[in-house]
Amino acid sequence: MNFFDDLATRIEAADSVVSVGLDPDLDRLPEDLLDRDLPRWAFNRRVIDATHEHAAVFKPNAAFYEDADGWRALRETVAYAHGKDVPVLLDAKRADIGNTARQYAQVLDDVDAITVNPYLGEDALQPFLSRSDAGVFVLCRTSNPGGMDFQHLELAAYDRRLYEHVAERAAGWNEEYGNVGLVVGATAPDELEAIRERVPELPFLVPGVGAQGGDAEAAIEYGLNDDGVGVVNSTRGIIFAGEDSPEWERAAGEAARRLKERLNEYR
Repeated sequence: MNFFDDLATRIEAADSVVSVGLDPDLDRLPEDLLDRDLPRWAFNRRVIDATHEHAAVFKPNAAFYEDADGWRALRETVAYAHGKDVPVLLDAKRADIGNTARQYAQVLDDVDAITVNPYLGEDALQPFLSRSDAGVFVLCRTSNPGGMDFQHLELAAYDRRLYEHVAERAAGWNEEYGNVGLVVGATAPDELEAIRERVPELPFLVPGVGAQGGDAEAAIEYGLNDDGVGVVNSTRGIIFAGEDSPEWERAAGEAARRLKERLNEYR
């Protein structure tokens, strides 16, 4: 079984396609956690306890862990999530050439899936793609406004936009390696639909439904493949739902539950 088989099993068990982002911004953590040895790990543990029954996957962003204590916190977080039978997708957007890419790909010894940047081409992604047990989510049409700067460029030679070309190349990689998904934001539902028409088989990671206000109905209709596999992410809208409240853990759990129920209306 590879990551997407495991993800399908988890989606069925939790009756959920919610991805809970774990981005423990130290400037926003509860004050009573800041004097702990690993405050990010203490925060994540409580979030996982509050949300795991509603989570198809946990998605930590590597940017919030890139220091010595952060990597320790991430390892503890991954192990704890696995103890709750929830897979972990590291949002790292990695890619590079040669031995650098191979070093980046070693993180797949610990996590179950990763996001990658296709700009350097297939050889830069091969160390990730060759890990047949792992999931590899290729950035395609991102949810930020600046995604228009490059992703919407028309490719005259191919009669398509750049993000459409990325989707079709990713589908080709998936035919070879069998472990490829796409990152496609919910803030651009028309593009989400267009990409799904081109690659009906690929699972999507769909960010932007939470604090960014993306289209939940489109995220389900076009984000899941024909087998119902895919995940819809919310980070700040869940983990900081009760910011500054003494019951912040309960608020996170309720936010995850509400998002699950909202998305399930369209499944």
